[in-house]
Amino acid sequence: MNTLALGPQWLDPDYLIATYGLIGVLVIVFAESGLLIGFFLPGDSLLFTTGLLVTTNKIDLPLWAVCALVVLAAVLGDQAGYLFGRKVGPSLFKRPDSRLFKQENVEKAHDFFEKYGPKSLILARFVPIVRTFTPIIAGVSRMNYRSFLVFNVIGGTLWGAGVTLLGAALGNIEFVHKNIEAMLVLIVLISVVPIAVEFLRARGKAKKAAAAEVPGQAAAPQPNGGDGRRGRHAKR
Repeated sequence: MNTLALGPQWLDPDYLIATYGLIGVLVIVFAESGLLIGFFLPGDSLLFTTGLLVTTNKIDLPLWAVCALVVLAAVLGDQAGYLFGRKVGPSLFKRPDSRLFKQENVEKAHDFFEKYGPKSLILARFVPIVRTFTPIIAGVSRMNYRSFLVFNVIGGTLWGAGVTLLGAALGNIEFVHKNIEAMLVLIVLISVVPIAVEFLRARGKAKKAAAAEVPGQAAAPQPNGGDGRRGRHAKR
């Protein structure tokens, strides 16, 4: 398989897997799922490539075992992020920018979490950078742990197993091998689809809410405490 030319070699999924094996994949999934230093790692493309390599026997483990390990790493990563957020708390929002940390990323994840609530833990899995900071924000917000665990497991399974299985399903197709770079770019674009759907739904609800408020404002009571006729009768 050709080396991915979308970034430096040490971020190339094929290079990472060839160098560090499945253990490297699991460490990267864990780090990108909830550690501040993992936001730049190639999660989607790495999982897609992992599934592809399983079907070509370059990873000597059954597909179900690889998926189970990836899901476990993703869930534990979010767990670490949540606990970190609970411990650090609001001080995270006061942390100065550095080479590996941008306050802008925290604010984006916070807005994302506030907008979508608990289900953001599922949606964020498919959005690079946001998926790293969302579990941390959930911890900062002291989200109910039981709810967090449920959405964490669901999100980790859909993302970890889903993208890996997608790579495995397409792994035997010659066109995929010849156009691996285009396929990985497509994976990133597809990962944004759930967010676009939620955005359009939220926008539609906001428009309906705004339209519903207009009649209510028109029927609002007059400053004199009643309608115009009562005011005139009172003067008489």
